[in-house]
Amino acid sequence: MKFSKDIKRYTDYSGKPALVMLLTQQGLWALLQYRFFNWIYTSRLPKVLKWPLLAIGVLKLKAIEILTGITIPYSATIGEGFYIGHHSGIIINAKAIIGKNCNISQGVTIGVSGRGDHRGIPVIGDHVYIGANSTIAGKIMVGDKAVIGANSLVVKNVVAGTTVVGVPAIKVSDNDSADYIL
Repeated sequence: MKFSKDIKRYTDYSGKPALVMLLTQQGLWALLQYRFFNWIYTSRLPKVLKWPLLAIGVLKLKAIEILTGITIPYSATIGEGFYIGHHSGIIINAKAIIGKNCNISQGVTIGVSGRGDHRGIPVIGDHVYIGANSTIAGKIMVGDKAVIGANSLVVKNVVAGTTVVGVPAIKVSDNDSADYIL
């Protein structure tokens, strides 16, 4: 189950038991709700069951959003081992695709941007680190093991295994996310 991999990332970072993490980490609260309602959304349940459950999901996810400041719609696609370093001000688009073992920090937005053929939502690879208050927007790809520095605005593709920083974000090194992701 994806949620067990999410919890493992938290326990690996903190060295604390899973129950302590589940009770104290707002990022895990948001992930638990997301994983449950995403499972319903992607399941083959009959529509007569699925849609009422998802209606409840919208309300529960809104409550979590108010409580934690984290918006993760059940229709987003997020790989296992997702780690939210700090809560608050996190917005993920309903159609975003995020790979496995990614880290995001507080204030991160992953959303739609652009015009015409350039309008779209980012696809983020595996093992990507996204620093605090960064925005990733538009029809772009962020390659595996990339690092997005804090306060960056990413509106163009990011090559795998590189670090980008700034507004707009530019490549500053060929260092990958190995030092940021456990």
